[in-house]
This record gives sequence, C-alpha cells and structure tokens, in this order.
Amino acid sequence: MALTLSILDQSSIAAGRDAAEAIRETLALAQLADALGYRRYWLAEHHNSHSHAGSAPEILIGAIAATTRQIRVGSAGVMLPHYSALKVAEQFRVLEAIAPGRIDLGVGRAPGSDGRTAYALNPAAAQAGADRFPAQVQELLGWLGEGLPENHPFRAVRAQPEGPTRPEVWVLGSSDYGAQLAAYFGLPYGFAHFITDGAGAAEALRLYREGFRPEAGRLSAPQAAIAVVAMCAETEAEAERLFLSRAVWKLSRDRGIYPALPSPEEAAAYPATPAERDKLERMRARAAIGTPRQVRGKLEALAAELGAEEVAVLSPIHDPEARRRSVRLLAEAFELRPPAPLP
Repeated sequence: MALTLSILDQSSIAAGRDAAEAIRETLALAQLADALGYRRYWLAEHHNSHSHAGSAPEILIGAIAATTRQIRVGSAGVMLPHYSALKVAEQFRVLEAIAPGRIDLGVGRAPGSDGRTAYALNPAAAQAGADRFPAQVQELLGWLGEGLPENHPFRAVRAQPEGPTRPEVWVLGSSDYGAQLAAYFGLPYGFAHFITDGAGAAEALRLYREGFRPEAGRLSAPQAAIAVVAMCAETEAEAERLFLSRAVWKLSRDRGIYPALPSPEEAAAYPATPAERDKLERMRARAAIGTPRQVRGKLEALAAELGAEEVAVLSPIHDPEARRRSVRLLAEAFELRPPAPLP
C-alpha cells in the first residue's frame, strides 16, 4: 500500500519577516500543495508565540478551503480544552459546508501556549486542567452528527449548519494518552513525531493499534499518521544547510524560548556548546532531510517501522522559495498526481 503524503504547517515566523507574512506564505503553500496532489494540509494552533503565527486554524482552514480544489484541509490541531465543544462543532460544520468532504478536525489537549495564556483563553478550563478532554471529544462527535446521550443536559441543542457530510475527526498527540483515547473512540490517530524527535512514537502507536475498538463504529481498523520534519533539496548538503535553521530554533525552544526561525546563516553562526552540538547531530539523524530520493526512503522506512499509513511533513524553511522547492521535490519523489483540469 502506497504511503499517503500530507503537509503540516505551523505558519512559522521567519527572522526578518513578520507574522502577517507567515500567514500569507501558508496560504500560498497550501495552494501549491493542492496543485501538486498532496492529500491533506493541516494547520497547527499556537498562542502568544513569537515563533508561530497560526493562532486560529479554523480561520485559515476556511481561507484555504475556499481557494483550493482537491486537498483535504484541517486542524492539527484544535486544542479542545480551550473551547466549548459546541462552538468547535459549529465552526467545523460551517467549514464542511464551504468544502464538503474535504475538512478534517484534529483535536488535542495540549495548551499550545504557556499557562498564563491558557488561563487567558479559558480560565475555567485552565483551572480544571484537561480532565474533561475525553468528555469533550464525545460531545464533539455528538454535535457533529452522532447525537448526544439521552441523559445529556444539552441533547436538544443542535450544531448548525447541518448537512449530508461531516468533518473527519482525528485525535492528535505526542504521548500514550492521546493514542489510548483515539483507540477507545475508534478514531484515526496522528502522532507528533516532530515534537519528541520520535521518542515514544513506537509505544504510542503500538498502544493505539492494540487498543483500537472497531466496535465504536467509526473505523473498521486503526488509521495512523505521523507528523515528521522533512526537507528536500537538490543536494544533501543544501538540505542540511536549510535544516540547521529548524535545529537551532529547537535548541532555543527546549530552553523555553520561542524566537523567530533563524536564517541558515544565523543558525550557522550560533555558538553551540559541545552538548548542543551532540543534540544537533541527534536531531539531524532523526529528521528526514536530504535529496528527494533520500527523504522518500527515510519517510517510507519510518512509516513502516511505526505502522503508519500516512506522513504529514513539517518543513520550516526560512526561505519561502526553498520551502516551496522542497514541497515540489518531495511531490515528484512520491509521484503525486495533481488534480484533473477543470472541465
């Protein structure tokens, strides 16, 4: 079975450019991905960040869905504890009406921000923690068309607009918790390999497969995806030069600092300590970077090892043209099929 190829976009803010430019780069890249034949385009959610501009994936999804033809568009993910499940259901029903059969609703329980910002987004939820996440997922499924339990206090409330199709719901995460929840509800599961550099991926996906409940009535078998850092260039050396921006940025992130994505030149000038140089080398070894042929081989091997049917590539490259080139080269390597011309 051929590996399905998709894109995850954090709308990274590049050094020397602002957040508004990051959003416009996301819109342009999504249109290119649609033209090249990628399966999905997923938008991340982050708040109060100098690194990422994507604070409202539901708005970006609408803009992309309205300007593309074939690609599925969705969230990776909506951080459900911040919000009312009813409001999220309404938002994604509207999106489904804009692009029927092309909307994905990926949900997670991580804050996507710091604790103060999480409190500002939803004080009650921040105090309660993520304990209601399973109940929220169940409510979300109910308001998207499955109906709420007989004894639910809001059973009579309908999420509009109702229609013949509904968004495809995914559970996303980077730990065993999300994997087990997705298995229990019989939903597709996406593991954020790029967050952990692969740590915990094998165990989470094993738990998902072994605990999957087809009797939940949503999927007949497990459906897993992994989100991986991947960058292509004509030469391995150029791909590694581009990747250094992401690697040095992650060194800052691991210290609790969220700067703009540095240029390759700025990254090369970073005075890494010996311990950081070791860390950079481990990051490079775990990422899928290189020539198109090399990256395809790495992605296929990783997906086979973890038992994933789909890979969503995250390509935070400072130069937008180099990023577009990476996306093109990878599409060619996987022999993706562009959508048929309009009649």
